Amino acid sequence: MRMTKKGPVYQLTFFPLVLPISCYIIDEETELTLIDTALSFNAKQILLAIRVMDKPLTQIVITHAHMDHLGALDAIKQEWPDAVVGMSSRDARLLKGDSSALPGEPDSPIKGGVPKNIETQPERMLDEGDLIGSLRVITTPGHTPGSISLFDTRNRYLIVGDALHTHGGIAVSGTFKTLFPFSAWVTWNKKIALTSAKKIKNLNPEMLAVGHGKIIMHPMKALEVAILESEKKNDQ
Repeated sequence: MRMTKKGPVYQLTFFPLVLPISCYIIDEETELTLIDTALSFNAKQILLAIRVMDKPLTQIVITHAHMDHLGALDAIKQEWPDAVVGMSSRDARLLKGDSSALPGEPDSPIKGGVPKNIETQPERMLDEGDLIGSLRVITTPGHTPGSISLFDTRNRYLIVGDALHTHGGIAVSGTFKTLFPFSAWVTWNKKIALTSAKKIKNLNPEMLAVGHGKIIMHPMKALEVAILESEKKNDQ
């Protein structure tokens, strides 16, 4: 595991050279928030990192319902039973095995490692603008129908789950990259993902933190490049 610290944000990255999978611990001064939980066998290292920081874990936020983002949720919740688990109500449906489209949604198949054996259910359904400590919820669908991002109001740091990735080059979810093709393969709706990327850019973040790849500081130029590439491929 590799740990990267940017202010109050700690990125925990597993398999950083081959297939990086990241989750994040946010230091809220007297307590901690965990964003995503990686894979099930990463639980011990995540719990150790929390223990070393010597502050209570009070919130667990899931950006979207893919197994590489909530695989260790049950183990972490067992260790921290009072931590409140939050995710979007839309992706919470996937945890219950319901992958049907809602009225008004495109009839795109939901792809990727949708969980089938996670016992922990969210206790808080998160919507646009909700606050979790210093983090504001931003709805950024596309990778999954209910994907969310977290915007730190203290410093304009933004954790986007898989709305974008930076491994193999920055890209909007659904844009094929030779060194990291997986996002393109498992994205629910590429056009909606592009709309979410533009929404992310309009937030003018100071930092972009993703589920797969390195953190980018001052990411506006990189975001513009990723959006232009996605626009071209969506037009093809």
